[in-house]
Amino acid sequence: MSLDHLQATAASSALEQQAWLWLGRLQGQPEPALRAEFEQWLYAAPAHVDAFVRARDLWQLSQPAAAEMAAQEALALQRYLVPVQPAGRRLSRWAGALSMAACLLLVIWAGGWQPLHWLEDLRADHVSPPGEIRTLTLADGSTLLLDADSAVAVEYRENERHIELRRGAAFFQVTPGAVPFVVGAHGGEARVLGTAFEVRLLAEGAQVTVDHGRVGVRAQQSGVQHVLTAGQRTHFAGGQVAQPQTVDTQAQLSWREGRLTFYKAPLGDVLATLERYYPGRILLLNEGLAGRRISGSFPSNDPAAVLASLQAVVGLEQSEWLGRLIILR
Repeated sequence: MSLDHLQATAASSALEQQAWLWLGRLQGQPEPALRAEFEQWLYAAPAHVDAFVRARDLWQLSQPAAAEMAAQEALALQRYLVPVQPAGRRLSRWAGALSMAACLLLVIWAGGWQPLHWLEDLRADHVSPPGEIRTLTLADGSTLLLDADSAVAVEYRENERHIELRRGAAFFQVTPGAVPFVVGAHGGEARVLGTAFEVRLLAEGAQVTVDHGRVGVRAQQSGVQHVLTAGQRTHFAGGQVAQPQTVDTQAQLSWREGRLTFYKAPLGDVLATLERYYPGRILLLNEGLAGRRISGSFPSNDPAAVLASLQAVVGLEQSEWLGRLIILR
């Protein structure tokens, strides 16, 4: 890549950032002096007008998605809040505030609106950033492979080696011992009976996949234990454990080798997985496409390239801004 091309790319990115910042500053009722300053910048060059129009159009498209994200975050944040007023009023207040904050962050930073991650990470011992898989060796010699954008808390008690999965997914290879090894997730647990296995958080509950050995799964700590063997997977939610299924563990766990494999997976789930490997946000504004089924195996190190390969198949239109926000419609 030539020096001239690199300089042109840098200048274009800087202009996009200026356009987004002006769009953010102009929200509400700006003072006349600020509007005059904006108009001076806008008409200084045709490229400024083009950049601002693109930013404005993308902002208008992203408002519904920003509001939806904010509502989701508001619901999740309720478990962290002290109940100082009736729940309905508290949720409404937080939803409105978070919606405004989400939109502002989308305007200024073009992505990265995930405040709950900060709260989860404060209570975690090990965290992996988006796009990075981490290998950890625990105090007892067991190994933990932490998927991208994931977090765990580790507590070795007198009668239990306890790992709490706070976000994302992790693969465990457990060193046998007299003290039980237990992974907690969404109120349930996976109790090791000598094995290597994955635990993955879902929108509701969690999923357990056994590579080899055996794992006892409970939907709640006092519930009935269901034993999985090599090549089996189950999930639990709402106090119930689903019937175990036989799966291709090599495909299911291919993220360990840098590939993401899907078989008839809803596009919404595929995008949620890709987002963990992208340093920002991926927003689908066409809800009618969320249920489209996707099959394939893709490299995990380039989510944008995966989306490009899906465009022709699914019929997506894609816009990317500042390497931090991908809008799909």
